[in-house]
Amino acid sequence: QVRLVESGGGLVQAGGSLRLSCAASGGDIRTYIMGWFRRAPGKEREFVASIVQNGLTVYAGDSVKSRFTISRDNIQNTVFLQMNSLRPEDTAVYYCAKRGAYQFDSWGQGTHVTVSS
Repeated sequence: QVRLVESGGGLVQAGGSLRLSCAASGGDIRTYIMGWFRRAPGKEREFVASIVQNGLTVYAGDSVKSRFTISRDNIQNTVFLQMNSLRPEDTAVYYCAKRGAYQFDSWGQGTHVTVSS
C-alpha cells in the first residue's frame, strides 16, 4: 500500500509562490502516474496536474500550466508542485494521488493553501 504525505502548504499573498511536496512510501513513484488535485471551499475536487512514468506532464488548463510545474525526484521518491503567481482562486486543499490501473486510488491527507488578496 502506497502512503502519500503532502507538505508545503501555507498562507501566501497573491503573486507569491509555494512548493508542495508529496513524499511516497511503500511504492516507487517511477512506476505510477502521480497527480495533484485540489478542493476549493464549497467546490468539488478538481484535477491540477499529473506526471506519467516517462516524465510527460499534463495540466488542467492554460491558467495552471502557465503558473504551476509538476515534477518528481526519483531518489527522494517525492512529487512536487511548484506554484507561482498564486491567485486567491488557487486557495484550496491540495492532494497528491497515485493512479492505479483504472483510477487514482491512493491519496494523501492534503495540505492547505491560502492565497490572500
